[in-house]
Amino acid sequence: FKPGTEIVWQRVPDYWGAKLPVKIGRENFDRQRFSYFLDDNASWQAFTKGGFEDFRVESRAQRWAVEYTFPAIKAGDVIKAEYPTTSPEPMQAYVMNTRRPLFQDVRVRQALTYAYDFESMNRTIFFGAYTRTDSYFEGGDLASSGLPQGKELEILQQYRDKLPPELFTQEFKLPVYTAPQSGRENLRKAYDLFKQAGWVNRGGKLVNEKTGEPFRIEFLGNDPVDERVAGPLIDNLRRLGIDATLRIVDDSQYTNRTRAFDFDMLAVAGFQQSNSPGNEQRDFFSSTAADTSGSRNLAGIKNPIVDALIDRVIFATDRDDLIAATHALDRVLLWNYYMIPQWHLGKIRIAYWNKFGIPEKQPTYSGVDQNSWWIDPDKEKALAAKYKSSN
Repeated sequence: FKPGTEIVWQRVPDYWGAKLPVKIGRENFDRQRFSYFLDDNASWQAFTKGGFEDFRVESRAQRWAVEYTFPAIKAGDVIKAEYPTTSPEPMQAYVMNTRRPLFQDVRVRQALTYAYDFESMNRTIFFGAYTRTDSYFEGGDLASSGLPQGKELEILQQYRDKLPPELFTQEFKLPVYTAPQSGRENLRKAYDLFKQAGWVNRGGKLVNEKTGEPFRIEFLGNDPVDERVAGPLIDNLRRLGIDATLRIVDDSQYTNRTRAFDFDMLAVAGFQQSNSPGNEQRDFFSSTAADTSGSRNLAGIKNPIVDALIDRVIFATDRDDLIAATHALDRVLLWNYYMIPQWHLGKIRIAYWNKFGIPEKQPTYSGVDQNSWWIDPDKEKALAAKYKSSN
């Protein structure tokens, strides 16, 4: 290995588990080289030239839609493929730090949610690729929907007097921006909620009605791409009179600040769930984790009902009980507006140099398993000869 540059892994030739059924047909590469790039654009350029990166999981919708036009693509030497996934989608969101007094009123958090125009972003920036996330357990049978009923309702009834009454009478719906008039309506709704929480517009600035303190939010990010993610929301917040800004920091500073919960709002954060939620929910959402430096409770959630529902999930007696408890937890998290949900894709976008043999069937849970691939020596030699001069 070369610190900060690359590391090469070599397969153990006499690995004791090579003949186990779960290993047959997998882990076919003798050597794997990982090269480190500090900039995504540099990594992208290296991939287009060949010889540095054999396959690339693409996370940028714009690049996938319009930038895969380099010569190797046109020649059929790089293949684009999409693999659908059936696993739960992560809750990707703007995360409000409720440790800050600014975000402790649920009406403020709901107002900020009303200011987010996903539909316009999806249409103009993401080429219509994404679907709005509206559950902490998106995908599968763990996501809440409709009105609570059955065992889930029975669980929630225990806390009825401490929950928003709308939780029992209205299906949770995120605001939708389908037309110019809906944008105005949503921003008007946002302002009404701010006003109920004690914030008013004076001279074009949203200020505290009693103290005159301006409403300020700094979004924290660690990638220039975060400007595209946070920018449209910041624009809408400024229309409401909010002093909203974005700060991009390097990875080390970002890690230190998130571990210490030193931020107003994160431009993007993800919370991956499984089909069998359990103890990890404490690290995500519990009151104890809210005060534990380095935990995943970035939002600072300190809610005794959430704590009780997490225990209900962990100690579920069977699958039906787990589903009901998870629905209840999901619903309480959503109605408290701790985060502004963003989007998910539902498939893996991958591009690869045409040097591999790939099984026709790939695991739908993860979308694709590169460890089931193998190198076709003839294809590899042909590519190496064809693109040798460009490297």
